Amino acid sequence: ARAVRPAAMAFRDMTILSKKSAEEYAKENYNERMERTKRPVSPHVTIYSFPVVALSSITCRVTGTALSVGVGALCVSELFSTGSSVALLQEVGSSSYSYPAKFAVAFPLTYHYGAGIRHMFWDKTPDQLTNQSVEKSAYILGATSFGIGFLAMFV
Repeated sequence: ARAVRPAAMAFRDMTILSKKSAEEYAKENYNERMERTKRPVSPHVTIYSFPVVALSSITCRVTGTALSVGVGALCVSELFSTGSSVALLQEVGSSSYSYPAKFAVAFPLTYHYGAGIRHMFWDKTPDQLTNQSVEKSAYILGATSFGIGFLAMFV
């Protein structure tokens, strides 16, 4: 017997797939299923405009990965030679590539560090988060990190 629900709680029963139908569904090609059901295939992610907050999150992850790879590469090069990392850094610092190289270190470092501080603030005060404040913080973080990275090129 089915339980009687109050009229205010209008629920729809769930469709339960049998094991056999779930296996058939998994075997079916996505494009063929969309053609059969007359649904359009979802467009590629590149046509969508990501919100600035999503781009800020992606940038934080990319800068963290870049910093880890850079430091790891320096560590590995130092392990397998004697003083080659210092010599390499001095050579890059005195070459014509010094400005972009300094920016390539300063920007990810300041962006990732700033994003970490921002997240600590968000974790401590979640009641103050609004869509506008989060978006504004993404713009401030990007501009500040770019500015510091630009200034670091001349140090």
